[in-house]
Amino acid sequence: MIHIRLDDTTRDELCRLRHTNLSDTARDRLEMVLLSDAGWSPPRIARHLGCHPHTARAALKGFRDHGSAALQPQPPGPPPDRQRRQAVTARLTELLGQRRTWTSRQLAEALRPDIVRSARQVLRYLALLGARYRRTASTVRHKQDPAKVARAKRVLGGLKKKRGRAA
Repeated sequence: MIHIRLDDTTRDELCRLRHTNLSDTARDRLEMVLLSDAGWSPPRIARHLGCHPHTARAALKGFRDHGSAALQPQPPGPPPDRQRRQAVTARLTELLGQRRTWTSRQLAEALRPDIVRSARQVLRYLALLGARYRRTASTVRHKQDPAKVARAKRVLGGLKKKRGRAA
């Protein structure tokens, strides 16, 4: 059974920490530690706080091993690779500086072979850069023959219903 025993200075520090701006998770972990110091067992702490006993045990073990740093929840996954992020954003900024229209797929292809990112990931990097993204319009206007367009308008104009006389 895990039982945390606090000295007076640590207990006072944790009691002061209780009245600061903590996240819900950190506040629950703090209460778990203080209740354990008061002699409560992990299952009893879990019932009192409405969590699983494993959660209470994990919080107490974390505090035992790492101190008050274990009260704050850690972000999941590995830390961000800032150097790679800078390389990708620098290359994207360079590509976006060109005078042309890009799709995210074209940008992903232009980043290769140095940087391999999917079109979806490129969209995330564009959001980080604050770049506006808009899908290209699918039109055939650029393929139309102006003479044929004018003739079609004349034909369609002749097919319109004629207005009848007002009674």
